[in-house]
Amino acid sequence: MTTVKQHPVLQGRAQQTFSSLLDSFFQDTVNNRRVQGFTPAVDLWETEKTYEVELALPGVTKENINVEFEEGVLRVSGERTFKKENQDQKYHRVENLYGKFRRSFQLPEHIDAAAIDAQFENGVLHISVPKVEEKVVKHQISVK
Repeated sequence: MTTVKQHPVLQGRAQQTFSSLLDSFFQDTVNNRRVQGFTPAVDLWETEKTYEVELALPGVTKENINVEFEEGVLRVSGERTFKKENQDQKYHRVENLYGKFRRSFQLPEHIDAAAIDAQFENGVLHISVPKVEEKVVKHQISVK
């Protein structure tokens, strides 16, 4: 007996011609899968005085980005829209993801929320979160 391996994309589909398979793949890609949302790539790092966050947001405009900080959580959300400029266009490949996105980052307690700075340039959102000196919450006092 021979085992035939089936590609996951083709599972559950009736046998089709190659042309109709390509047409349905591209139609699915443009109309469904690629317009549901995406997760932007993120780089996080720490310096002596700040926490730094960078998100790759190519094709997103500054007006479509929202950055907020609440109860120790930095939230970045927005949307990258797919523009069908002309109904006569027949896309053969769409590899970019479109739709709404949202990323959240739990930050340490010792930050200066009022001084958080966000800059957007060339499709990259850079957020700088300044640290503040740690306040002593509990301290053991020796009895003399």
